[in-house]
Amino acid sequence: MPRPRDLLVQAMVLGLVAWGLAALWTTAKVRMAAQGIPFSFAFLSQEAGFSLSEGITFAPGEGFRPYQPSDTYLQALLAGFLNTLKVTLLGLLGATLLGLLLALGRLSANPLARGLAFAYVEAVRNTPLLLQLFVWYFAILLKLPPWERGIAFAGAFLSQRGLLLPELALAPGAWGLVLAGVWAWAFRRRGLLARVGSLALFLASWALLGPPFAVRPAVPGPFGPLGGIFLSPEYAALLIGVTLYTSAFVAEVVRGAILAVPKGQWEAAYALGLSYPDTFRLVVLPQAVRIAVPPLANQYLNLAKNTSLGVAVGYPDLFSVYSTVANQSGRSLEAILLVMAVYLSLSLSISALVNGYNRRVALRWKL
Repeated sequence: MPRPRDLLVQAMVLGLVAWGLAALWTTAKVRMAAQGIPFSFAFLSQEAGFSLSEGITFAPGEGFRPYQPSDTYLQALLAGFLNTLKVTLLGLLGATLLGLLLALGRLSANPLARGLAFAYVEAVRNTPLLLQLFVWYFAILLKLPPWERGIAFAGAFLSQRGLLLPELALAPGAWGLVLAGVWAWAFRRRGLLARVGSLALFLASWALLGPPFAVRPAVPGPFGPLGGIFLSPEYAALLIGVTLYTSAFVAEVVRGAILAVPKGQWEAAYALGLSYPDTFRLVVLPQAVRIAVPPLANQYLNLAKNTSLGVAVGYPDLFSVYSTVANQSGRSLEAILLVMAVYLSLSLSISALVNGYNRRVALRWKL
């Protein structure tokens, strides 16, 4: 039980914080009222009147569609948030996979692989992210050939205007994946029956309905893309930059977690006759994950917040859209409060997911 003195100190600190926030709020409202600008969020329903280089938003009765200058400020901020989310989700996935590979490279017995991984991690970690974004955008992506002389390779099309990729769409055969997943879950405790049944359902569905996915080729037109998935150079620069930057930190977290597993675990697995890959996959990696998850959460949060640097390369993320909205509407305080609330919600969501996974894999001791 906390002592009364500790409770009193905590209450005093909370009171001072509350008093400071109330004083700031009162001062801001008084200053705004003196300038004839009452505090209000009514401006969100006004027409934005500015365009975005890319982005989708939600319109009542229309659903999700490309953002238009005739949309409201709220729809413009939503488009910026969706752009931020698009970078964040793919960045988290890419940084995690690349970081794991780099960690394995750092621990490899091959001197070349170990040296390359070490050089990459040290170079990326000790270089400012903003500088890396400038290099990717101005020194690499904008130096590509123009659209008329773009480079076609492996069904994709690369030019100064961005990267055009083939589009992967669901086909009728995707029901086979659904049925196989349901079968595997229903018989998950029966081992061989679950695996054989899932594979049989998937193959039968493939034979009857075809493959689960259909590839729609990239179609570059004379003035722009006519088909496929188009990635602008601004989006590509930001996604590549935050992914590579975060992967270097993820690699060090994973490497430290692997090294933290007691050496006796390796020796015990070898004594049972397990090979090195099986020892790593079945014994070491599950224990390393429990160690790595808490510090990985910090790196994931940093990635989500670092996407705000997209304004430096012209990517219309949430912070970039906020800057335009604040300058045009004059509602800096209201807009920044909204942006802070969105970033806070995004960070708390990531933290909740990581903490939930951490509780799931944590060891539970029964006394």
